[in-house]
Amino acid sequence: MNYTIEKNEQYALIRLAESQFGEEVSATFDTLSRGLFREGYSNIIIDVEPVQSVDQSGLTTIRKINRQCTNEVGLLILVTKNDDLIDVLDGANISDLTILPTVEEAIDAVFMNELENDFRSEEDDEYDVGGSVGNADA
Repeated sequence: MNYTIEKNEQYALIRLAESQFGEEVSATFDTLSRGLFREGYSNIIIDVEPVQSVDQSGLTTIRKINRQCTNEVGLLILVTKNDDLIDVLDGANISDLTILPTVEEAIDAVFMNELENDFRSEEDDEYDVGGSVGNADA
């Protein structure tokens, strides 16, 4: 698999230099993403602009990595403007998969997700303050 990777505090950006997201790319990508999860990355942006097609193994790998990102309260974002590829990805019914046209928009989405997670965490903390709620005389 030909790719470059940029790591930032909030995300890892992988730029694929492949025209097919097939078995060979899927296996390498699966290994790469497991390493990123071990390093603490839950937001992964994949620039798939040069990719023209995705086979079943590619869809399975994308589904798996997307689920892992979601479980870690992160995002998997695919970046492409290729309508045919978008149709294939949409047709695969991968829940909560984010597809955006530019890397800049993907980075913005990561930061928005981080802010939402921080906000949710603060809301949860508000409800934890004060102990249990109820009638002490009961």
